[in-house]
Amino acid sequence: MKRFLLALCLLVGATVAQAQFEKGKWFVNPSITGLNLSYNTDTDKANFGLEANGGAFVADNFALLLNVGANWVGGGDDTYKVGVGGRYYFDTVGVYLGANVNLKHWNLVEANRTRFGFGAEAGYAFFLSKTVTIEPAIYWDINKDRSELGLKVGFGFYF
Repeated sequence: MKRFLLALCLLVGATVAQAQFEKGKWFVNPSITGLNLSYNTDTDKANFGLEANGGAFVADNFALLLNVGANWVGGGDDTYKVGVGGRYYFDTVGVYLGANVNLKHWNLVEANRTRFGFGAEAGYAFFLSKTVTIEPAIYWDINKDRSELGLKVGFGFYF
């Protein structure tokens, strides 16, 4: 009986999740970032970031996104970014893969720099209710001379 109820709950949860990934729906996803492993940067400094994604599903399970973010690092090496991308949700399970192109600006202590970069992410949309999710993800941002691998946790609001 317990197994039957568990299977029933999983089925209902999967059905609710699928309804949110349909063409015509849209969502907003603010995230906290900053658990980074960085290449060619000082990793011993305090690091905190905020990011916001927003987008619309242009096809079932596929969304186009706009992305803005900021990352503040101890010592004054702050970054700001804006970008566009896409995200694909694997059917009803909530697992997704995303990619983006972004313009990132660094306010470095020694100089300022602006460069184009690419990003990728993999995450999971865990539904707390019909329209609210917690979305942990692993991300990787790449540009000419810096690479950043990190974790982020966000909330998704699906409409």
